[in-house]
Amino acid sequence: MAIDVEPVLYGEITDHRPLLLLLHAFPLDSRMWRPQAQGLAHLAPVLTLDLPGFGKSREVALPKSLDAWADAVAETTSEVAGERPVVVAGLSMGGYVALRLIARHRDLVSGLILADTRSGNDHQEVRTARDEAITEVAADGIEPLAQSMLPKLLSEHCGQELADAVHTIMLDQDPIGIMAALTAMRDRPDSSNLLPKTNIPVLVIVGAEDTLTPPEESEAMAAAIPGARLAVVPNSGHLTNLENPIVFNETVASFLKDEFLFSYEPKRRS
Repeated sequence: MAIDVEPVLYGEITDHRPLLLLLHAFPLDSRMWRPQAQGLAHLAPVLTLDLPGFGKSREVALPKSLDAWADAVAETTSEVAGERPVVVAGLSMGGYVALRLIARHRDLVSGLILADTRSGNDHQEVRTARDEAITEVAADGIEPLAQSMLPKLLSEHCGQELADAVHTIMLDQDPIGIMAALTAMRDRPDSSNLLPKTNIPVLVIVGAEDTLTPPEESEAMAAAIPGARLAVVPNSGHLTNLENPIVFNETVASFLKDEFLFSYEPKRRS
C-alpha cells in the first residue's frame, strides 16, 4: 500500500544525483520541510510526503504500525526514484520510520540522515504518556496536545512567528491520524540493533538544546554506527530544521556533496 496522496518533488530528476526523501516529525506534516525543499533542491531532487493520517493523507486506511508506514513510504518512493540512490532524512518520528526502512527495505536506502530522533523504543513511562495523550485527543481534540508539545519542540531562541506557524500545522492535523501515530510510536520495535550493521553513509543531527532527544543520545547513536557523522546545531531545540535552517541545510549539503554528488555510487563502509 502506497501513501494515498501524491508526494511533492522539488527539483528535477535528470541525472545521477540521489533523491533526498524527507520524513516529517510528529505532530506535523511535510510543510515543515519547506526550508529544506527550497534550500537543497539545487543540489539534489527533494521528495516530501505526508505520512499516513497527516497533512493531506487523510483517506488512507491507517496502519497503526511504523513497519506498515515504512512499507507505504518505500512503495511511494520507489515509484519516484526508480533505480537512483535514495538518501532518507527523518526528523523525530520521521527518524523512527527511516530506521524501519533500513530494517525492511535496506536496498532502497543509500544514505541516512537521522535528526533529533532515537533508535530505541519507548520506556514504560513514555508508553503511559502516549496512552494518556490518546485519551486526551479522543476527548478534547488536538489543541491541548499542541499546547503542551509546542514548548518541547522549540527552544527559547525561537521567535513568535515560527512558534505560531508550528502551532498552526499541529492544529491542522486529523485527530484520528494523531491517535494512530501515537499508537504506532508507542508500539514501535527497538531499532538499536540495526546501528552497528548500517554500512551506508549516515549523518546524525541534533539540536544543542533538544530536550526530547538530547545531544548525548545522538552522540551515542552516532558512535554505534560505523563512520557516522555527528552535527550539533546551535540555538535549536527539537525542530532543528526550522529553528536553524541555514546551519541544518549547510550540514546536509556538506554530507550530500562529500558522500554522493561527486560519484555515481555512494560510498560503502567496510
